[in-house]
Amino acid sequence: MIVREIRAKSILSKSQVYDYALNAYVGCRHGCAYCYAKFMKRFTGHREQWGEFVDVKINAAELVAREVRKKARGTVWISGVCDPYQHLEKRYVLTGRCLEVLIENGWPITVQTKSPLVLRDIGILKRSADAEVGFTITTADDKVRKIFEAGAPPVDKRIDALGILHAEGIRTYVMVAPMLPGAEGLPDKLKGKVDHALIDRYNYFYADGIYKRYGMEWAREGRFFRERGEELRAAFEKAGISCRKLY
Repeated sequence: MIVREIRAKSILSKSQVYDYALNAYVGCRHGCAYCYAKFMKRFTGHREQWGEFVDVKINAAELVAREVRKKARGTVWISGVCDPYQHLEKRYVLTGRCLEVLIENGWPITVQTKSPLVLRDIGILKRSADAEVGFTITTADDKVRKIFEAGAPPVDKRIDALGILHAEGIRTYVMVAPMLPGAEGLPDKLKGKVDHALIDRYNYFYADGIYKRYGMEWAREGRFFRERGEELRAAFEKAGISCRKLY
Protein backbone atom coordinates (compact mmCIF):
# COMPACT_ATOMS: atom_id res chain seq x y z
CA MET A 1 0.00 0.00 0.00
CA ILE A 2 1.43 3.36 -1.09
CA VAL A 3 0.27 6.24 1.13
CA ARG A 4 0.93 9.86 0.20
CA GLU A 5 0.07 12.94 2.23
CA ILE A 6 -1.17 15.74 0.02
CA ARG A 7 -2.68 19.19 0.45
CA ALA A 8 -5.91 19.67 -1.50
CA LYS A 9 -7.13 22.97 -2.93
CA SER A 10 -10.82 22.32 -2.25
CA ILE A 11 -12.93 19.65 -0.54
CA LEU A 12 -16.69 20.15 -1.05
CA SER A 13 -17.41 19.22 -4.66
CA LYS A 14 -20.72 19.38 -6.50
CA SER A 15 -22.44 15.99 -6.63
CA GLN A 16 -25.14 14.48 -8.82
CA VAL A 17 -26.33 12.40 -5.85
CA TYR A 18 -26.45 15.00 -3.06
CA ASP A 19 -25.61 18.71 -3.01
CA TYR A 20 -21.95 18.06 -2.23
CA ALA A 21 -19.51 15.17 -1.93
CA LEU A 22 -16.63 15.17 0.52
CA ASN A 23 -13.69 12.83 -0.07
CA ALA A 24 -10.86 13.18 2.43
CA TYR A 25 -8.94 10.42 0.67
CA VAL A 26 -8.08 9.61 -2.94
CA GLY A 27 -8.22 5.87 -3.43
CA CYS A 28 -9.53 3.16 -1.15
CA ARG A 29 -7.78 0.27 0.53
CA HIS A 30 -10.87 -1.93 0.27
CA GLY A 31 -10.17 -2.39 -3.44
CA CYS A 32 -13.59 -3.89 -4.23
CA ALA A 33 -13.61 -5.62 -7.61
CA TYR A 34 -16.66 -3.78 -8.96
CA CYS A 35 -15.81 -0.30 -7.66
CA TYR A 36 -16.99 2.43 -10.04
CA ALA A 37 -14.51 4.88 -8.50
CA LYS A 38 -11.63 3.28 -10.41
CA PHE A 39 -12.32 5.87 -13.09
CA MET A 40 -10.54 8.35 -10.79
CA LYS A 41 -7.20 7.03 -11.99
CA ARG A 42 -7.80 8.80 -15.29
CA PHE A 43 -7.53 12.11 -13.45
CA THR A 44 -5.08 11.40 -10.63
CA GLY A 45 -2.22 9.92 -12.65
CA HIS A 46 -1.75 6.91 -10.38
CA ARG A 47 -0.12 3.90 -12.02
CA GLU A 48 -0.79 1.57 -9.10
CA GLN A 49 -3.73 -0.83 -9.14
CA TRP A 50 -6.92 0.40 -7.48
CA GLY A 51 -6.74 -0.59 -3.82
CA GLU A 52 -2.94 -0.28 -3.70
CA PHE A 53 -2.69 3.48 -3.13
CA VAL A 54 -4.33 6.15 -0.99
CA ASP A 55 -3.65 9.87 -1.02
CA VAL A 56 -4.47 11.54 2.28
CA LYS A 57 -5.79 15.11 2.12
CA ILE A 58 -4.21 16.23 5.37
CA ASN A 59 -5.82 19.69 5.20
CA ALA A 60 -9.37 18.37 4.64
CA ALA A 61 -10.86 19.69 7.88
CA GLU A 62 -9.33 23.12 7.40
CA LEU A 63 -10.81 23.30 3.91
CA VAL A 64 -14.26 22.32 5.21
CA ALA A 65 -14.11 25.05 7.85
CA ARG A 66 -13.30 27.59 5.13
CA GLU A 67 -15.80 26.39 2.54
CA VAL A 68 -18.87 26.14 4.80
CA ARG A 69 -18.58 29.88 5.28
CA LYS A 70 -18.57 30.54 1.53
CA LYS A 71 -20.87 27.93 -0.03
CA ALA A 72 -24.64 27.59 0.12
CA ARG A 73 -25.74 25.14 2.81
CA GLY A 74 -26.56 21.69 1.46
CA THR A 75 -26.40 17.98 2.19
CA VAL A 76 -22.88 16.56 2.15
CA TRP A 77 -22.26 12.99 1.01
CA ILE A 78 -19.34 11.43 2.86
CA SER A 79 -17.98 9.97 0.61
CA GLY A 80 -18.49 9.63 -3.12
CA VAL A 81 -15.35 7.94 -4.44
CA CYS A 82 -13.65 6.47 -1.36
CA ASP A 83 -14.68 4.87 1.91
CA PRO A 84 -14.48 7.63 4.55
CA TYR A 85 -13.73 5.07 7.27
CA GLN A 86 -11.16 2.95 5.50
CA HIS A 87 -8.21 1.76 7.59
CA LEU A 88 -6.16 4.96 7.36
CA GLU A 89 -8.95 6.92 9.05
CA LYS A 90 -7.85 5.32 12.34
CA ARG A 91 -4.56 7.16 12.02
CA TYR A 92 -5.57 10.43 10.37
CA VAL A 93 -9.11 11.02 11.75
CA LEU A 94 -9.88 13.27 8.78
CA THR A 95 -13.48 12.13 8.39
CA GLY A 96 -14.13 12.60 12.09
CA ARG A 97 -12.70 16.12 12.06
CA CYS A 98 -14.68 17.05 8.94
CA LEU A 99 -17.86 15.73 10.53
CA GLU A 100 -17.31 17.90 13.57
CA VAL A 101 -16.98 21.04 11.45
CA LEU A 102 -20.05 20.26 9.34
CA ILE A 103 -22.22 19.43 12.33
CA GLU A 104 -21.07 22.45 14.32
CA ASN A 105 -22.20 24.58 11.38
CA GLY A 106 -25.56 22.82 11.05
CA TRP A 107 -24.98 21.14 7.68
CA PRO A 108 -26.93 17.96 6.82
CA ILE A 109 -24.73 14.91 6.23
CA THR A 110 -25.07 11.44 4.76
CA VAL A 111 -22.28 9.01 5.52
CA GLN A 112 -21.80 5.95 3.33
CA THR A 113 -19.27 3.33 4.37
CA LYS A 114 -18.47 -0.36 4.72
CA SER A 115 -16.52 0.05 7.93
CA PRO A 116 -17.61 -0.30 11.58
CA LEU A 117 -14.99 2.37 12.38
CA VAL A 118 -17.85 4.85 11.98
CA LEU A 119 -18.93 3.76 15.49
CA ARG A 120 -16.01 5.78 16.83
CA ASP A 121 -17.90 8.94 15.84
CA ILE A 122 -21.29 8.15 17.36
CA GLY A 123 -20.86 11.01 19.83
CA ILE A 124 -20.29 13.47 17.00
CA LEU A 125 -23.16 12.14 14.88
CA LYS A 126 -25.62 12.38 17.77
CA ARG A 127 -25.05 16.13 17.93
CA SER A 128 -26.71 16.51 14.54
CA ALA A 129 -30.43 16.70 13.93
CA ASP A 130 -29.88 15.97 10.25
CA ALA A 131 -27.39 13.13 9.88
CA GLU A 132 -27.71 9.58 8.62
CA VAL A 133 -25.31 6.69 8.17
CA GLY A 134 -25.57 4.09 5.47
CA PHE A 135 -23.64 0.88 4.96
CA THR A 136 -23.02 -0.62 1.57
CA ILE A 137 -23.87 -4.32 1.91
CA THR A 138 -24.06 -6.20 -1.36
CA THR A 139 -24.78 -9.71 -0.07
CA ALA A 140 -25.59 -11.59 3.12
CA ASP A 141 -23.21 -14.40 2.09
CA ASP A 142 -19.72 -13.68 3.37
CA LYS A 143 -18.24 -16.17 0.90
CA VAL A 144 -19.55 -13.99 -1.92
CA ARG A 145 -18.28 -10.90 -0.09
CA LYS A 146 -14.77 -12.37 -0.03
CA ILE A 147 -14.85 -12.84 -3.81
CA PHE A 148 -15.82 -9.26 -4.62
CA GLU A 149 -14.81 -7.30 -1.50
CA ALA A 150 -11.88 -9.18 0.03
CA GLY A 151 -10.41 -6.02 1.53
CA ALA A 152 -13.64 -4.79 3.14
CA PRO A 153 -15.03 -5.70 6.58
CA PRO A 154 -17.19 -8.85 6.95
CA VAL A 155 -20.94 -8.61 6.38
CA ASP A 156 -21.91 -9.41 9.97
CA LYS A 157 -19.71 -6.63 11.35
CA ARG A 158 -21.44 -4.12 9.07
CA ILE A 159 -24.88 -5.33 10.11
CA ASP A 160 -23.94 -5.19 13.80
CA ALA A 161 -22.68 -1.62 13.36
CA LEU A 162 -25.96 -0.58 11.77
CA GLY A 163 -27.82 -2.04 14.73
CA ILE A 164 -25.69 -0.07 17.19
CA LEU A 165 -26.13 3.20 15.30
CA HIS A 166 -29.87 2.66 14.98
CA ALA A 167 -30.20 1.91 18.70
CA GLU A 168 -28.42 5.20 19.42
CA GLY A 169 -31.11 7.10 17.55
CA ILE A 170 -29.08 7.78 14.40
CA ARG A 171 -30.92 7.34 11.10
CA THR A 172 -29.54 4.40 9.17
CA TYR A 173 -29.89 2.83 5.75
CA VAL A 174 -28.46 0.01 3.69
CA MET A 175 -27.23 0.40 0.12
CA VAL A 176 -27.43 -2.92 -1.72
CA ALA A 177 -25.27 -1.90 -4.65
CA PRO A 178 -24.30 -3.77 -6.62
CA MET A 179 -26.86 -6.43 -5.73
CA LEU A 180 -24.89 -9.69 -5.58
CA PRO A 181 -25.95 -13.33 -5.14
CA GLY A 182 -26.98 -13.88 -1.53
CA ALA A 183 -28.54 -10.43 -1.10
CA GLU A 184 -31.90 -12.12 -0.46
CA GLY A 185 -30.71 -12.89 3.08
CA LEU A 186 -30.36 -9.23 4.06
CA PRO A 187 -33.93 -8.19 4.99
CA ASP A 188 -34.19 -10.63 7.92
CA LYS A 189 -30.74 -9.70 9.19
CA LEU A 190 -31.44 -5.96 8.96
CA LYS A 191 -34.93 -5.91 10.45
CA GLY A 192 -35.08 -3.22 13.14
CA LYS A 193 -31.60 -1.94 12.26
CA VAL A 194 -32.20 0.36 9.30
CA ASP A 195 -34.78 2.99 8.44
CA HIS A 196 -34.71 2.38 4.71
CA ALA A 197 -32.99 0.41 1.97
CA LEU A 198 -31.76 1.16 -1.55
CA ILE A 199 -31.09 -1.37 -4.29
CA ASP A 200 -29.01 -0.62 -7.36
CA ARG A 201 -26.82 -2.06 -10.07
CA TYR A 202 -23.49 -0.72 -11.30
CA ASN A 203 -21.48 -0.73 -14.47
CA TYR A 204 -19.93 -4.19 -14.15
CA PHE A 205 -17.08 -3.68 -16.59
CA TYR A 206 -14.41 -3.86 -13.89
CA ALA A 207 -15.70 -7.10 -12.33
CA ASP A 208 -16.49 -8.93 -15.57
CA GLY A 209 -13.63 -11.41 -15.17
CA ILE A 210 -14.66 -12.33 -11.64
CA TYR A 211 -18.22 -13.15 -12.64
CA LYS A 212 -16.88 -15.44 -15.34
CA ARG A 213 -14.24 -17.05 -13.13
CA TYR A 214 -16.78 -18.04 -10.50
CA GLY A 215 -19.56 -19.02 -12.93
CA MET A 216 -21.84 -16.18 -11.91
CA GLU A 217 -22.49 -14.55 -15.27
CA TRP A 218 -26.21 -15.07 -14.64
CA ALA A 219 -25.96 -12.49 -11.82
CA ARG A 220 -25.19 -9.78 -14.38
CA GLU A 221 -28.19 -10.43 -16.60
CA GLY A 222 -31.26 -8.24 -16.81
CA ARG A 223 -33.48 -11.06 -15.58
CA PHE A 224 -31.50 -11.32 -12.34
CA PHE A 225 -32.00 -7.65 -11.59
CA ARG A 226 -35.65 -7.61 -12.61
CA GLU A 227 -36.72 -10.69 -10.67
CA ARG A 228 -34.33 -10.78 -7.73
CA GLY A 229 -34.47 -7.03 -7.33
CA GLU A 230 -38.26 -7.02 -7.03
CA GLU A 231 -38.18 -10.00 -4.67
CA LEU A 232 -35.63 -8.23 -2.50
CA ARG A 233 -37.61 -4.99 -2.47
CA ALA A 234 -40.75 -6.86 -1.40
CA ALA A 235 -38.82 -8.71 1.32
CA PHE A 236 -37.52 -5.44 2.76
CA GLU A 237 -41.05 -4.01 2.79
CA LYS A 238 -42.34 -7.15 4.51
CA ALA A 239 -39.65 -6.70 7.16
CA GLY A 240 -40.94 -3.17 7.79
CA ILE A 241 -38.11 -1.47 5.92
CA SER A 242 -39.07 1.01 3.20
CA CYS A 243 -37.14 0.27 0.04
CA ARG A 244 -36.45 1.81 -3.37
CA LYS A 245 -34.91 0.28 -6.44
CA LEU A 246 -32.74 2.80 -8.27
CA TYR A 247 -32.84 1.11 -11.67
